Order: sequence, then C-alpha cells, then structure tokens
Amino acid sequence: MKRLALQFVGILAALMLTSVSSAADLVEGKEYVRLKVPHAVDSGKKIEVIEFFSYGCPHCAEFEPFLMDWVKAQPADVAFRRVPVMFQPRWVDLAKVFYTLETMGEDVKLSPEVFSAIHSKGLALWEPAKFYDWAAAKGLDRKKVEDIYNSFSMSGRVNRAKQLAQAYNVQEVPLLIVDGKFLTSPSRAGTHAAMPPILNELVAKARAERPKS
Repeated sequence: MKRLALQFVGILAALMLTSVSSAADLVEGKEYVRLKVPHAVDSGKKIEVIEFFSYGCPHCAEFEPFLMDWVKAQPADVAFRRVPVMFQPRWVDLAKVFYTLETMGEDVKLSPEVFSAIHSKGLALWEPAKFYDWAAAKGLDRKKVEDIYNSFSMSGRVNRAKQLAQAYNVQEVPLLIVDGKFLTSPSRAGTHAAMPPILNELVAKARAERPKS
C-alpha cells in the first residue's frame, strides 16, 4: 500500500509539472502569435483580453464553459470583453442579441443559455421575435429588449465590432487577443482545456512587457 501511495504521488507530481511546463514553455508561432503591429487597448492600466466569438459558432459554444471558468478567476489587473463576429447574415442578428444582453447587464448570466438554446435546443434566436420571446421567458422585459435591439446605437456597436474584427484580421472563432499584441485560439492550443493556462501565461507576458509605473 505504501508503495502504491508513493507511485500515486509521483504520478500526480509528474502531471502537475507537465501542466506547469506546458504553460511556461509556450512556443511563439504555435500556441500563440505575436502581432507584427500591436493595437491600442481600451482598458487603461488593465491588461485587455478580447474574445472574438459568435453565438452561432458551435466551437464557441463548446469553449464557453472553459472560458467562463477562466473569467471567474481572472486576475484583478485583467479586463475581459467579448466582440461578436459576423461571418454570415444570421450572425449579425446574433451580435444584436449579445449587445442587447450586455446593455441590460445580463450577458454573463445568459450567454451560456443562449448557446444552449441555439445549439442544443435548436431555437432560432437570430430571428428577432423568437429572441424577444425567449428573453421574456428568462424574466427580461420584452418591450425593453425589443427597444434596445432596434435602437439607433445598436447599428453603431455592430459596425464597431466589424471594424475591430477587420483590424485584427479575424479569420476564425473563437479567437482571443491579449493586450492588443498576442493572438491565440483553441485551434492553436489543441484543446479547449489547454486555453486557460495559455491565457494566464500570455497575460503574464503582457504584464511583464508593460511600462512600469
């Protein structure tokens, strides 16, 4: 029994060392890319992490729980935000869904349910009336949801999202940008589960490269 216990401890230690090593030994050009021209960030003194995504993307839906676990544990000097990408007409409407929920302060709570509604239950939430009904069923004010969705400011937010995705040359989702200079994604990482330690390492690199105040 003592020998088995020691073997178990040894295996556990090896796994922990492998995990630490994999995070600390990121290969530029493989797990991440350093952008040739860094972009200015909107996060001030905080390190900005952007996820380019769409509710219509099945890979984004699969990545969601891993990302949300990371967001809940993110360092105090990190500012996370999401930018919807519009590769197809339906995704434009889903961008409006996101910005409506974000405006109402419900995006963090309801985004997992939006993914589930679309990809598990087959609800066409890109159709405005179906989204309004769904939102009302979740306890939101249907009239307020409809007003925000169709507001004048919505087109401006959608256009800014398109411009930012173009500026970063987004070709796939989910895609993450750390502090305007590092690009990574689950496709580069190999698995969704590998992303949190990669994000942590890139945040640490970004922190080290920031001017000391």
